[in-house]
Amino acid sequence: MKPEAIDWDEDLPPAEPEEEYRDLVRTIKRTKGFSLLFVECSPAEGERWIARVKTDIPQQKIEVLRLKESVYDFYNLIEELPNRDRINVLFVQGLEYSLYEYEQEKKELGWESKDIYSYSWRGVPPVLINLNQQRERFRDNFKICFVFLLPKFAIDYFIQRAPDFFDWRSSLFKLSMDKELLQLESRQACSERWKQEDYLALTPQERKRKLVRIQSLIDEDGQTPEQQAELFYEQGLLHDFAEEYAKARSSYDKALEIKPDLHEAWNNRGIALRNLGREEEAIASYDKALEFKPDYRDAWNNRGIALRNLGREEEAIASYDKA
Repeated sequence: MKPEAIDWDEDLPPAEPEEEYRDLVRTIKRTKGFSLLFVECSPAEGERWIARVKTDIPQQKIEVLRLKESVYDFYNLIEELPNRDRINVLFVQGLEYSLYEYEQEKKELGWESKDIYSYSWRGVPPVLINLNQQRERFRDNFKICFVFLLPKFAIDYFIQRAPDFFDWRSSLFKLSMDKELLQLESRQACSERWKQEDYLALTPQERKRKLVRIQSLIDEDGQTPEQQAELFYEQGLLHDFAEEYAKARSSYDKALEIKPDLHEAWNNRGIALRNLGREEEAIASYDKALEFKPDYRDAWNNRGIALRNLGREEEAIASYDKA
């Protein structure tokens, strides 16, 4: 059977973050030995909550496990922690990287979202298989209160794809950002747009961390549609410069569903389509960009390139002249 998605009474609005935080602190103080707590929050917000907990519960031996890449054998990772037997509370950050990588792999295979998230016979992220299989060993061998800090999409994975492990949770808390901080964080994520060489210089792990950060901000409660569109656009740029053109096109599509007049997204969507060999569709995207910004030089130039690739030289020259 599937576990219930959340502990809250569905007829009541979720508690305010500050109230949820106080409940989290009380729960940690009461916990002795093994326990599983799940906290839904963005990666940046998680850092702030950890700092507060360390200040508010100084008597506890609190450690933080920050994962920077995908993992499989999470049990072994804990077993090898230095001074493990002295740890009372272990905050775990970054497990979402393993889940995000799995999700992207399945999308590339053509899986629909319902197949990726649903509790079915189809594949399960390896790290969640490990957690499900090692559940009793966690309880018997680790006298630790585990606090998993995860963005919303990762919590959904635990609910649907790791029911054996998730069923043992003591509580699920939701520590969403206040609106002002959410918008500040979102603007920062989008204002970091660099020159082409800066995107190309990102390592795969750096790119993944940025993509996970953006996805967590997109999913945050209280996110504005306008900011979501900008975040999807930034997501598209990261995929574009990694030559993941199908993913880039999908991200631009999501941005344009929210903000149809985002001319930069139409132009970049065209570039992604051209790189996929779909020149006619690319031209249609450039035309949409020019509908919203008739003097958009890049779109005229890219339109000319697509037309030239199709052998339509005179039309290409006309587009170049407009550029």
